[in-house]
Amino acid sequence: MAELWPKMLRLLAELGSPAAKVSAAPAVQAPPGIELGSVVPFTTMQGAVSRNMLESLSVPTFRVGYTITTDALDALYKKIKSKGVTMTALLAKATALALVKHPAINSSCRDGNSFTYNSSINIAVAVAIDGGLITPVLQDADKVDIYSLSRKWKELVDKARAKQLQPQEYNTGTFTLSNLGMFGVDRFDAILPPGTGAIMAVGASQPTVVATKDGRIGMKSQMQVNVTADHRVIYGADLAAFLQTLAKIIEDPKDLTF
Repeated sequence: MAELWPKMLRLLAELGSPAAKVSAAPAVQAPPGIELGSVVPFTTMQGAVSRNMLESLSVPTFRVGYTITTDALDALYKKIKSKGVTMTALLAKATALALVKHPAINSSCRDGNSFTYNSSINIAVAVAIDGGLITPVLQDADKVDIYSLSRKWKELVDKARAKQLQPQEYNTGTFTLSNLGMFGVDRFDAILPPGTGAIMAVGASQPTVVATKDGRIGMKSQMQVNVTADHRVIYGADLAAFLQTLAKIIEDPKDLTF
């Protein structure tokens, strides 16, 4: 035991020496323009978002998720991207075509006593801008060709970032898309905007190991979508049928370019 003391003393000396001390990590700085501890009043936009989110709490909602294979959609996008087509426009077009076959998912309840089968399919798409969130609307997305739809989307995004959207360009949506896939988010749930029947949260398309029809192992790109819906007017079976139709369109996207 006695022979261990010299070694222990040397070890303690080393631990106490400046060379052995762990240097303190540099303090993490807050982003420029943010004063920690300060109270910041809502902007007009943030106030509107807050009111809408509180209003949405009064709606009885439910959620359904679905896995969609995106290999064919990814290939189509790669083929026509050079012509100005955006992935947002492709997703909006696919959603709109599915809604044509499932009008209940495009319906809305505003008074709690009745609901409306909306005559137009207007796809609102959530866009993050400085100081808030806004949902530019692709009007009649089921009737507009993918190239015109892409041009319109780019125009709306530019106007949104310049804060030049007119009310009819952001408050007339009948179905909403929220896409965080570009950030690598796998799945998430979105809050239902008041006055609409459903909102779909879109996750990232990821390479996934799957079982093939012949019992072998294969690789496919898949994404998760999660729909939040107003349960007063939309039921689980209706939403599941809509998602099946949407998956068929995305997995065989030939109709998206007509």
